[in-house]
Amino acid sequence: MAGTTSLKIPDELKEKVADLARVVAQTPHAYMVEAIAERVALDERRRDFVGRAVQSREAFAKSGQAYRLEDVTAYYRAKLAGVEARRPRPVKVKKPSR
Repeated sequence: MAGTTSLKIPDELKEKVADLARVVAQTPHAYMVEAIAERVALDERRRDFVGRAVQSREAFAKSGQAYRLEDVTAYYRAKLAGVEARRPRPVKVKKPSR
């Protein structure tokens, strides 16, 4: 169920929204709802990305294992070329100091 929310936006922005909404055959309301939905989706993806990065850093801090960039690059280049390739093996690395 949709709720009602009032937005106070500067006149200049309101005019831009109206003009652009007209160009894409939308009402200003539909244009703003779509814009907000797109921004929410972007921010959710960013939050999830950062969360996975934090988890990855924590896993590395515990294990001290990582993959050499050169090994991963060679593996994916071979796979993209259709060549059989062995998966890279993790190596023990010195843990970063904080």
